[in-house]
Amino acid sequence: MTGTITALPALQGGTVAALVQSGADLLTAAGVAFGHGTTNAHDEAAWLVLWRLGLPLDSDLGDGPDSVANRPVTPDELAQAATLFDERIRTRKPAAYLTREAWLQGVPFYVDERAIVPRSFIAELLADGSIDDFLGEHTRRVLDLCTGNGSLAVLATMAWPDIEVTGADISPDALAVARINVDRHGLQDRITLQLSDGLAQLPGPWDLILCNPPYVNAASMAQLPAEYRAEPTLALAGGADGMDFIRQLLQDAPARMSENAVLVLEIGNERSHFEAAFGQLPVYWIDTSAGEDQVLLATRQALVAYFSS
Repeated sequence: MTGTITALPALQGGTVAALVQSGADLLTAAGVAFGHGTTNAHDEAAWLVLWRLGLPLDSDLGDGPDSVANRPVTPDELAQAATLFDERIRTRKPAAYLTREAWLQGVPFYVDERAIVPRSFIAELLADGSIDDFLGEHTRRVLDLCTGNGSLAVLATMAWPDIEVTGADISPDALAVARINVDRHGLQDRITLQLSDGLAQLPGPWDLILCNPPYVNAASMAQLPAEYRAEPTLALAGGADGMDFIRQLLQDAPARMSENAVLVLEIGNERSHFEAAFGQLPVYWIDTSAGEDQVLLATRQALVAYFSS
């Protein structure tokens, strides 16, 4: 989506801190939407400024002795930053598509418009061990279904050194981006990438399935800000109630899971729709930074019992 934005304040600032504040004011005035790595104008402005100036994204912007807050900004750097902020506002593309980089659990990933910007809450669970109690010595073969840019597959191999991971997606474009990240992190020997429509080309058996699927319901899709519409619709749209992909997944999964396998599924804000569709399926809701209704875990035994009853 493109458009003409008028009557916005000019980007200005003679130091990094002043430039970040001016950028935050500009993004707020322009009414851009967040949620692709940042949640507010200040953090997004800091991301854009630090990246444009070639400074580490975790640079200290406080008052400490190591802070870059008071680093001078040259007129040329100001002009370059202004061009970047203009593109962010004019195109409404997420910042990650402009910088070609997104961070998840402190790990950098390449991303472009061929794949959704990575932001799965499952990443937290891989990093903090929240699902480790459901795993064991039997957990060897892991599937990251709807892998997108491959970030969860990469994080899983980093969390568990003894597993092998397959990252699968229906989109050849997304898999091309995932290939960049697998190679970037030197994980070619542990991560296999597979083109598949759901589980159709993935017989398994899998000991753990991770899945951040398309789950946005139709009414929510129609109201998404432009930043989300800049992403592949295939990675977001889940049908009328958001459960189209998930219905097929839950039916197909038991036959492709090992005896003690589990499925970790992200459903975002669709818990009410999930429970309307699968109310009798016993699942574990896993706590994340966004609460206890974003990610669930289902055992193979529970899925088998549910679909055989």
